[in-house]
Amino acid sequence: MTRKFGGGRLVLATHNRGKLEEIADLLEPFGASVVSAGSLGLPEPEETEDSFVGNARIKAHAAAQASGLPALADDSGITIDALGGAPGVYTANWAETPAGRDFAMAMRLTWDRLEAVGAAYPRRAQFRCTLVLAWPDGHDEVFEGVMPGQIVWPMRGDQGHGYDPIFQPDGRDLTFGEMDRWEKNRISHRADAFRKLVAECFT
Repeated sequence: MTRKFGGGRLVLATHNRGKLEEIADLLEPFGASVVSAGSLGLPEPEETEDSFVGNARIKAHAAAQASGLPALADDSGITIDALGGAPGVYTANWAETPAGRDFAMAMRLTWDRLEAVGAAYPRRAQFRCTLVLAWPDGHDEVFEGVMPGQIVWPMRGDQGHGYDPIFQPDGRDLTFGEMDRWEKNRISHRADAFRKLVAECFT
């Protein structure tokens, strides 16, 4: 049976202020007072797994153990069929440079690899988000969200972040990079995972 969140403080296993604000707003109606791992001075654990659920579990359990509070973590990225599911958990790594992350470079690299393997059209891809809600006693609940679509070229739009300008979700003419932020947040892989989390653990 799914364990419910009992109210009170909840640690979000992130050091990203934007993510904290977005998730705190989503969970406020359910009696959750959300604080970030960063604001509590908790270290960021090393993500050593090769799956979204594995890395989300590492972050959620580390925060729950260190804080003594329930903790929520997410791990997300893009999987591309013709590249065998890459970049997957290494989505951000493809953008790493000595000067920081360069997602325009990562998107060019992605398209070049699709060209190199002669990928058929449409070039199917999925944005994926895994949420893990963990308790200090080691229990956790896992929820996965998916947004299917295709990779397009050239890049379109300057909204969103990451690979959004080359991802066109199914049933839409716009890329995530062209879409209004609130519309994207309503239909995204993260929204899909959050709907499942709220339905099972917060209502």
